[in-house]
Amino acid sequence: MTSHGISPLRTIRRLAPLALLPLGGCGLQVLDPAGDVASQQAQILIISTVLMLVIIVPVMALTIFFAWRYRASSRTAEHRPDWDHSTGLELIIWSAPLLIIIALGAITWISTHTLDPYRRLERIAPGRTIATDAKPLEIQVVSLDWKWLFIYPEQGIATVNQLALPVDREVRFRLTSANVMNSFYVPALAGQIYTMAGMETKLHAVLNKPGRFEGFSANYSGAGFSGMRFTVAGIDDAGFDRWVEQTRKGGGLLDRTAYLAAARPSENVPPGYWSSVDPRLFDRIVEMCVAPGEPCMSDTMKKDMAGPRAAHGMHDDVPHHMPQHIPTPAASPQPPAHPTHR
Repeated sequence: MTSHGISPLRTIRRLAPLALLPLGGCGLQVLDPAGDVASQQAQILIISTVLMLVIIVPVMALTIFFAWRYRASSRTAEHRPDWDHSTGLELIIWSAPLLIIIALGAITWISTHTLDPYRRLERIAPGRTIATDAKPLEIQVVSLDWKWLFIYPEQGIATVNQLALPVDREVRFRLTSANVMNSFYVPALAGQIYTMAGMETKLHAVLNKPGRFEGFSANYSGAGFSGMRFTVAGIDDAGFDRWVEQTRKGGGLLDRTAYLAAARPSENVPPGYWSSVDPRLFDRIVEMCVAPGEPCMSDTMKKDMAGPRAAHGMHDDVPHHMPQHIPTPAASPQPPAHPTHR
């Protein structure tokens, strides 16, 4: 700590975004996030950059110095054509990078385990541990063409391109994709994580500041990729409860039929919502058996493991017909307004 009580690392974090000002439209949420996980990742990024600059800056400075010191017109520089080795110089040249590699390796090892996205959080903020009996908020995420579907299983609601999170509460994201691979990324919340069809990935994170932030897909997935963005609202517990109750009013049921309609390719989709959800829908999306007649992957694997004597064909509890009317999501209610954190 300095004499004024401000650590050098905090000063670097505050000044680092200034280096990105020439980038114009690029946001600064990566270096100034609103969530503890993203904040720890930003610290790792800054520390790694500083360690690498320990080598880069002296090399660049010495390059200019030697070019000037030993220029052709210099009359003071000593010319030693037989010089080819210096033990002291060799120790400096090799020991400094070695020490930096060791430091970066230690930081990477520790942070890889501490910030494992599959691992539950140990804290929601510096000095604020999570109670052992605290239950994280579960949100099921599905990347579609070209929009994001968010299912709140505990609340029994679902939204499109709108994510509401209570502040200072751990969130467990369960993620998958309806088809091609995408990348779920909210810079203010945590690092990106991929979504893949037939697979489930996980991400644990927390939002510590109220406000409105942006999320998007960080992996190209086709024509509508540029519009595959969603809003993230950080609200207090009471505001989150009010938003849930408002969403439960008149939004319709998100079942297989509604999901298949929503999964059709569309671009620049406005926020929408459903007031109730089929509790088995997300598992069927992961198992790739939402459409009538599609066998679930687990059934297929069981059949393959049973060998050639297993009965052919698999049962599906959904009638093999589709209704003519395709329901669509209702217009999404907006979470309580908060000043944008920036």
